[in-house]
Amino acid sequence: MSSALKQIFLMVRVNLGSLPRRHAISLSMVLSVALVVAVLAGFLAMARGFEAALAGAGSPDIAVILGGGTNQEAGSDVPAEAIRSLATGDTGIARNPGIARAGPGDGAGGLTMSREVVVPVDVRAADGVEQTLSLRGMDPAGPAMRERARLSEGRPFVPGGREIVVGARLADAFPGLAVGDTVRLGAVDWRVAGHFTSGGSAFESEIWADLEAVQSVFDRQGQVQSLRVRLAGDDPQKALAALRERLSTLPGPPLAAVSEVDLYAGQAERTKSLIRLFGWPIALLMAIGATAGTLNTMMSSVSDRAVEIATLRLLGFARLPAFAATWVEAVLLSAVGAAIGAIASRLAFDGWQASTIGANNTKMAFQLVVTPEVLLTAGLLGLAVGVIGGALPALAAARLPLSAALRARG
Repeated sequence: MSSALKQIFLMVRVNLGSLPRRHAISLSMVLSVALVVAVLAGFLAMARGFEAALAGAGSPDIAVILGGGTNQEAGSDVPAEAIRSLATGDTGIARNPGIARAGPGDGAGGLTMSREVVVPVDVRAADGVEQTLSLRGMDPAGPAMRERARLSEGRPFVPGGREIVVGARLADAFPGLAVGDTVRLGAVDWRVAGHFTSGGSAFESEIWADLEAVQSVFDRQGQVQSLRVRLAGDDPQKALAALRERLSTLPGPPLAAVSEVDLYAGQAERTKSLIRLFGWPIALLMAIGATAGTLNTMMSSVSDRAVEIATLRLLGFARLPAFAATWVEAVLLSAVGAAIGAIASRLAFDGWQASTIGANNTKMAFQLVVTPEVLLTAGLLGLAVGVIGGALPALAAARLPLSAALRARG
């Protein structure tokens, strides 16, 4: 066994020592593997970043009430009668134990809730191209129900006024959304009152305004797509169950209550699956091409070293060292390519700004996140290229006809 290992180590050294003679084709193999790793890492980082943006938007203490038999705000409609049944007077409070009572500054003993509607609006970006953004109309309690949201500049919008507060990501991408600017949304002008941050979550891709102002300008009087409520007590799941039971007793179309965390997690899973649906086939097709390139590279390597292999075989080296040394060379070259691809992915993609279409068919900005898990997954695919692509050439090296190889070089 010790003799076999020594033979393997010696043949690996011989193989690697001959790389300068084959630097061009070996470099092409390394770069092809690096490209496979970078492409897959880019798609996985995109999926991870989108997931992180939506995960940061949800809170377990907030429930979203939706109507119309949908689990998304788009297409949802919460009737005014149902909202009045939940919100009016002491009877409403007593009959809704799952909803928290508002604090002293939130409205004299009412329930903590925000009626909301989302309207798509077109805004011109820095490159002059119009993009569709989300304008969210909400009650005064709405901003406070986003626990991570903080004003970074300016002030909140004034209830009843045509003022907007813009997410930080949008403020960076659209020059016309600076504090104090006036921007036309719909048929009227709106004044930018402030900017807000939300820990990089999906909320930063929204524009917030007063609900009644949005309803008036966009001819949606009385329409409410979602009702956000703060869950009461220390057990959100218990409070959510109580709220669902209460909703089941209300007359009219059925209403559903979902945790804000679950709402955004569902949206993230759908888009993440779509990104991976495109990313993995592209990366696999590229990996097949890289594997073919590895096969060609290593076959060329075996041909170039035919005399060396034959000479070592005649000196008593077994087939196994010839096989192992060729295979190790392929794996090492692919490992170098995987490392280069991983480093390039981390430098190029981590924190890179991207955008996609969100749940309301509007632009949602997010950052790509290159995690160790992303790099490991992409790196393993790159390593597999060498493992698979080097197997057949390694077998050819082990079965090389010694006399024919020596005559060919003689």
